[in-house]
Amino acid sequence: MITPSALPGGTWTLGDSTVTRFGYGAMQLAGPGVMGPPADRDGALAVLREAVNLGITHIDTSDAYGPRITNELIRQALHPYPSSLFIATKVGATRDAQGGWPVARRPEDLRKQVHENLDSLGVQTLDLVNMRMGDAQGPRPGSIAEAFETLVDLQREGLIRHIGVSNVTAEQVVEARGIAPIVCVQNMYNLAHRHDDDLVDQLAADGVAYVPFFPLGGFTPLQSQALSQVASRLEATPMSVALAWLMRRSPNILLIPGTSSTAHLRENTAGAGLSLSDEDVAELDSIGH
Repeated sequence: MITPSALPGGTWTLGDSTVTRFGYGAMQLAGPGVMGPPADRDGALAVLREAVNLGITHIDTSDAYGPRITNELIRQALHPYPSSLFIATKVGATRDAQGGWPVARRPEDLRKQVHENLDSLGVQTLDLVNMRMGDAQGPRPGSIAEAFETLVDLQREGLIRHIGVSNVTAEQVVEARGIAPIVCVQNMYNLAHRHDDDLVDQLAADGVAYVPFFPLGGFTPLQSQALSQVASRLEATPMSVALAWLMRRSPNILLIPGTSSTAHLRENTAGAGLSLSDEDVAELDSIGH
C-alpha cells in the first residue's frame, strides 16, 4: 500500500483526524442517475479497495446514493475499516421513485438519516456528517439553525464525531460556525465555477477544510480552450490539469473526485500531482474570471 504522505497534496487535519488531501467520492458507484446498484458490483468493490491500497484515507458518501447502495458497497469492500480510514457522509435529502432529491431537514428526518447511515456503514459513530442545504440548483438563502442544531444534538449523543456543511452560502457558514465548530464546507467549486474564492481563503486562514464537489464539472465535464492548451503543453489530460489546479489553489482544499474505474482512479491520483508553473496557473485562472 502506498503511504498517505506519497499522495498528491499530502495530508490535512479534519477535527481529530489526519486525512489525505486526495480522497475519493463514492457517488458514481451507484447505478445511472445515482439510483440502484452498479452494473458491475465486483468492479465497484475493486475501486474502493484500490482507493485504500493507494493510501487514500478520506472517502465521501451518503446513504441517499442508490439509496443505500454506496454505503453498502463501502461496508462490503472495507469493513472492518482500517483505523486510518475517515468516512464522510451527508444528510438533508432523500430520494424519490423518479430519482429526485426531495429535501428532508426536519429534526426527525435528520435523525432518521443519521441512523440509516450508521446502519448501512456498520458503525456506531459517523466520522463526519455534512448538513446539506439548498437544492439541486445550488445554495439557497435562509437560516441553517434548526437543521444544524439537530446535528449538534446528535454529536452530543455520540453518534457523530464531526460536523460540516454543504451546498451553503457564505452567510450560512458564518451562522453554523456561530452555533458549533465545523471541520469542512462542501460546495461546488472548480476551475470554471469560482463563486467561493473568498470563502476558500477565509476558511484556510481559520484551518477549516474546503471540499469541492463536482471538481471536474460533474455531469457536464469542464471544457475550456485554455484548459486544453495547458493540458496539451504538459502532455496531460484536461481533467488531470483541473485536479492539479485545485490541489495548488489552497492547502485546505480536499479532493473527492469520483469514478467507477480502478484505472481512472489511478489516473486521477497521478493527475492531481501534476506540476503546474506560475504561467500555467495564470492561464488557468483566466477560465473562472
